Amino acid sequence: MVMPGMSPDPKPYALAGIALGYFMVLLDMTVLSVAEPDLAHALGGSVAGLQWAVTGYTVAFGALLLSAGAAADRFGAHRLFRGGVAVFGAGSLLCAAAQGLWTLVVLRAVLGAAAAACVPSSMALITRLYPDPARRGRAVAVWAAVSGAALAAGPIVGGLLVGLAGWRAVFLVNVPIAALTLALVSGNAVRCPAAPARRIDRTGQALACAALALGTDALIASGGRHWAHTAWSCGAAIAAGGLFALREARSTSPVLSGAVLRAPGMGAMLLAGAAVGFTLTGVLFVLPLLLQQHLGYSAVGTGLAFLPMTLPTAFNPLLTGRIVARVGPRGPVLAGLCLLTAGAAAMGAAVWTGAPYALLAAGLAAAGFGVSFALPALTTAVIALAPDGAAGAAGGLFNALRQLGATMGVAVLGAFVTVGPHRGTGRADHGVAGALLVAAAVCAAAAAIAAAGRRTPRDAAAPVLAPARR
Repeated sequence: MVMPGMSPDPKPYALAGIALGYFMVLLDMTVLSVAEPDLAHALGGSVAGLQWAVTGYTVAFGALLLSAGAAADRFGAHRLFRGGVAVFGAGSLLCAAAQGLWTLVVLRAVLGAAAAACVPSSMALITRLYPDPARRGRAVAVWAAVSGAALAAGPIVGGLLVGLAGWRAVFLVNVPIAALTLALVSGNAVRCPAAPARRIDRTGQALACAALALGTDALIASGGRHWAHTAWSCGAAIAAGGLFALREARSTSPVLSGAVLRAPGMGAMLLAGAAVGFTLTGVLFVLPLLLQQHLGYSAVGTGLAFLPMTLPTAFNPLLTGRIVARVGPRGPVLAGLCLLTAGAAAMGAAVWTGAPYALLAAGLAAAGFGVSFALPALTTAVIALAPDGAAGAAGGLFNALRQLGATMGVAVLGAFVTVGPHRGTGRADHGVAGALLVAAAVCAAAAAIAAAGRRTPRDAAAPVLAPARR
């Protein structure tokens, strides 16, 4: 029975379309990893160019997530979601046709902006489509399970596509996915009312984007030993960050929620989310370069080599949900960070010593279980620690900092590697090993801070996939 004022009971294809759009956005974060060597060979460029091909996406995605939720409220979540999917499909087609690496970088930033439009609006659509809490919880479970599937599929799909048709295929695959998504969400059921009174601080958002992009540029330039470039970008990033802080202090609709940032224990959880993003995306950037350019793996072989890390993300979140529901999120967060530390250290040791693949696989498996323990538990912890009425803002900030961590992971760890057919050179292997050990140190520091921080409330032992309070 449909109550007055409520959306009609949606058909299953509406939820399928929303989940498929989310899958497309997340797949694009990992599918490019195994295409890096083929991309470098086809378009040329240095490690810095490849770093920007990855971080162009995550910089725009992470920075714009800060205001994307407010934009969904202001313009209507269904409009923002459909527009984001359409731009993502068209942008992917242009990426596949790119003739230069820096053209691709710009287009990847466009994809990141489109992704930022899709993610919070998809959650708002599910909330509107399923007003009944029990049905909504099941719908959110389907939506969230897609993230593990996308991560698991990314390297395999990327390897197969690159092996069959080259790097351009990893973008062409998005076009039919976007078209199918738009067809599935075209019905009247997928609709949310707009709130024109909802304010967005466009200047503050632009300054946040500038500060993040310039800071990333400074890190990438320092990795290439371009010190003048580094100094200029670092100074500009500090200036943009200062202007952003001044703007935030005076804004009536700040980009960052001060109440969320000041919540006891929140800082440690946000830092942990950034550390997970740093390690996961950094590993996905540096290891394919090692496996293909230095150890002679094919693109398909590289995708298969990542299975020990990606498979746990497809099934282990279900176990994590049960654990969090019973004991709260703190234990799984710490366990996940410790597993990530051990996994990155084992991968670094395997690369440094030239050990058989079995040791590398063990490290990848530990990292995969670490991610799948930490991220669902961190999501629950952030929502539980948020002040009343600020769960949505807390979730948006958490996801933005995950993308910031991913950006920093590629920028920092990428500084340790070289691009080129230097197969069998120990120097390159030691560079990748050093990068992996840095990732281990970052996760160890995050684990220590989380262990010393405030315990999350016992009522945080709620289902991981429960919808955020509004």
